Amino acid sequence: MSTTSVPVAILVRVSTQRQQTDRQVAELSEYAKANGYTVVEVCSEVVSGRVGADERTGLQRAEELARRGKIKKVLVHEVSRIARRNSVTHSFVETLLELGVSLYWHQQRIETLLPNGKRNPAAGIMLALLSEMALAETETLRERIKSGLLEAKRKGVKLGRPSGVVSETLFLKAHSEVVRLLGEGQSIRNTAKIAGKCVATVQKVKATLKAQTQYLVV
Repeated sequence: MSTTSVPVAILVRVSTQRQQTDRQVAELSEYAKANGYTVVEVCSEVVSGRVGADERTGLQRAEELARRGKIKKVLVHEVSRIARRNSVTHSFVETLLELGVSLYWHQQRIETLLPNGKRNPAAGIMLALLSEMALAETETLRERIKSGLLEAKRKGVKLGRPSGVVSETLFLKAHSEVVRLLGEGQSIRNTAKIAGKCVATVQKVKATLKAQTQYLVV
């Protein structure tokens, strides 16, 4: 007697082009194969986990597949790969649940829906806890980087790239409001709206900040 394979989407995210999604995809694909699932699509994105949902093409694509009834599960490697903002994580998970789509995260090997289709209370509790831990980790890392930069400045250490650093610093000073808003975790679009700048300018400021600090935002 044949059984219908469960259609799933794999969702993977890394923060920068220097990182790779290969390990996430390989492990989740192996899990899917072991359970007889059919991988409909790998939704991959290179973006900081701190940005808003409007900048998350991978999340949007997974949600679209769920709304169209193309998948019954979304597989992620760990909760922080969904987002490092609780509002984004919980909104995405709640949308999936309303559509009858289960979220599986590999690190804890747990799903949001039980085999009978009902919500898994244990998953709900663990999701809330892990989301808070991901947020706390980001805040701690941000403070550590800020402290390190201040200490380097105090010691007279020159930060950033050797060439063009002066012009880039002047550029950032000219857009200090954008720098402040991005530092507070605002999305590119929200920053552009609040600061009265075009999206391209905000994107350039963000790229310049990354280049000068040589810091990979996770």
